[in-house]
Amino acid sequence: MPHPLGLELLTVLGLDPVEHVTLAADLGCSAISLGLTQLPERFNPHGYPAWSLREDAGLRRELKAALRDRGVGICLAEGLGVTQREDASARARDMDLFADLGARRVNAVDMGAERERAFDQFAVLAQMAEARGMAFSIEFSPIFTIRTLADALAAVRHVGDGRATVLIDTMHFFRSGGSVAEIAALDPALIGYVQLCDVQRKSTQDYLSDAMTGRMIPGQGELPLREFVEALPRGQLLGLEVPLVGAARSGRTALDYVGEIVRRTRDFLA
Repeated sequence: MPHPLGLELLTVLGLDPVEHVTLAADLGCSAISLGLTQLPERFNPHGYPAWSLREDAGLRRELKAALRDRGVGICLAEGLGVTQREDASARARDMDLFADLGARRVNAVDMGAERERAFDQFAVLAQMAEARGMAFSIEFSPIFTIRTLADALAAVRHVGDGRATVLIDTMHFFRSGGSVAEIAALDPALIGYVQLCDVQRKSTQDYLSDAMTGRMIPGQGELPLREFVEALPRGQLLGLEVPLVGAARSGRTALDYVGEIVRRTRDFLA
């Protein structure tokens, strides 16, 4: 069974949600990841206009219609990271909005919160997601407190009762020392979501800059992505997180450069 592809929020670099859905459908992708507001300026090289699903009820209606009419789902709700100061319970309205839009899964990162607090806040978010009929995943990154797959699995165990899974971003996974063997040995039920990109094995700049401008189309970098994908559960959705900032700044349209990402990924995985 081929792995279905989704288009991540960062890949479309600030495109508005309705156009994001349209682009995904036109490229044969079944899902998108989505936040509630426009990306910060540095992640929006095209200078797309500001938008907010929190404030614009009309945009929410248009988005729900586009999702329904084009057969695309919101595979991942983004932007619900836990922090050292804000309590996760303050995100109830955002959770309500994502649930109303039909989001299937909520993702959270720790944003540098202390480990014990991060674990407890993840538990709050997981309970809130479950109450609204959404799944919940925990993402790890070498630059946060939850740095590795092992850290994320510890957080999942803390949340307990099957309420959480891990989100595996291939850049973060391999840069944190992960191996294909770890994926092959992992209980498939613990893999909630996968974000796919290629990178060089070692960073050539600071990590955040590399995450934004150093990601590559699968097959163009140094990661063992074929073996990684083969180790995943059959039919696992692969969210393409490949922000080609240079292509966008050169004037190429989203249809052009995102189309290249999708086409090359399919060819690589064939």
